Amino acid sequence: MPLTPHLAVVGGGQLARMMQVPAVALGLRIRLLAEGPDVSAAQVVPDHLVGDHTDLDDLRAVCAGSPVVTFDHEHVPPEHLRALEAEGHAPRPGPDALLYAQDKGEMRVRLSVLGLPCPLFLLLPGDVEEALEELEDFGYPAVLKTTRGGYDGKGVWVVRSADDASEVLATAFAEGREILAEELVDFRRELSAQVARTPSGDVVAYPVVQSTQVDGICKEVVAPAPDLDPALAQEATDVAVRVAEQLGVTGMLAVELFETADGRVLVNELAMRPHNTGHWSIDGAATSQFENHLRAVLDLPLGPTTPHHAWTVMVNVLGGAVQDLEAQEAVVLAAVPHAKVHLYGKGVKPGRKVGHVTVTGDDLEEVLADARRAGALLQDG
Repeated sequence: MPLTPHLAVVGGGQLARMMQVPAVALGLRIRLLAEGPDVSAAQVVPDHLVGDHTDLDDLRAVCAGSPVVTFDHEHVPPEHLRALEAEGHAPRPGPDALLYAQDKGEMRVRLSVLGLPCPLFLLLPGDVEEALEELEDFGYPAVLKTTRGGYDGKGVWVVRSADDASEVLATAFAEGREILAEELVDFRRELSAQVARTPSGDVVAYPVVQSTQVDGICKEVVAPAPDLDPALAQEATDVAVRVAEQLGVTGMLAVELFETADGRVLVNELAMRPHNTGHWSIDGAATSQFENHLRAVLDLPLGPTTPHHAWTVMVNVLGGAVQDLEAQEAVVLAAVPHAKVHLYGKGVKPGRKVGHVTVTGDDLEEVLADARRAGALLQDG
C-alpha cells in the first residue's frame, strides 16, 4: 500500500515527470493522475492512477489523503476544483486564478482592468457576419485565437483580410469555440518572466529569458535574455510579480511577453505551472522551476534563483529523423560532453516535444553553438 502523498499532481506529461526528481530530493511523495499507464510521468512516479482529469471521481481518487493538488496542465474543470476545495483539498493554483490561464479572453479583460500592458484586443461575437463587421472596425492584420485550448501554435491564426478571417471564424464557431482578436504586434523578440509564489505571499523571480518560436513551438531559450535593457527587464519582472499577486497565483507562473520594436513589453500568454521557458533552470539555476513549484504549492521557503553561469541555453528536441533517442544520447554526449540531455520517455512523432538539451558557460556564442549542435544531433542525427 503506497504511503500517503504530500501532494497530488494531475497530468502525466513531461512537466510532472520533471517534478519527480526534486520531489525525491526533498523527501516528498507525489501521487499522479496519468492519462495512461506508460505516459511520460507515469514511467518515473510509482504511485500513479490512470484516469481522466475531467472526471471528478478520478480527481477524488488521486487526491485521497493529499492536502494539496497541483497540475501538469491547466485543463481541469473549475467546478471540479471547487468540489475538491469543499472536500478539504487545496488546488494550487486555485480555480479563481487558473481561470486566467484557461481562458485567454478572461485573461485579457482582467489584465487590462489591472492596467497591465497587453496588445489591443477584441472578444468577437459568435456570428460570422457580426464578427467580420467588428473585425473591419478593429483593423487588419489581426491575430485570431481560440479563447480556450490552444497551445504550441494550435488555435492561433494570423488573418490579413475578411476572406482570411471568414473561413477561420466559420470553422471555429461551428465547433462552438469563442474567438479573441488581437493586434498583430510588431515585436523584436519574445521574452518570458517567471516567478514562484507561495500561499503565504512570498515571491522569487527568475532572470528574464529570451525564447525563440518556430511554427508556434518554443525551440530555444537563452537565459538571461541577451542585451535586454535592465529597466525593461525590471519592468517584465514587475509585471510577472503583479500578475502573481493580483490573480492570487500559487506555484510557478510564466508570463510570456513581446518586446516590441519601440521598446515596450506586452503580455502575450500566462502559464500557471512550470513552463518550457524555465527548463533551463534545471541545470542553470540554484533552484529549478520544478523544485520551486513544489516548494511554493506546499508553502515551503522558496529557493534562490541565481544562475550558475553567465549563460544557459536550452534547446527543445522535437520528433525528427532519430527514432532511438536513448541510443543517440551517447552520440550527443561524445560530441558535446558538457551538454545535459533530458529525455521525456515519449515515442517520436514529427513536431512532438520529446526532450531538451541544456548547455551552460561564460561565452554566449560558444554556449549557443554547443546547445544547437547537441539538439540537432539528438533530433536529426
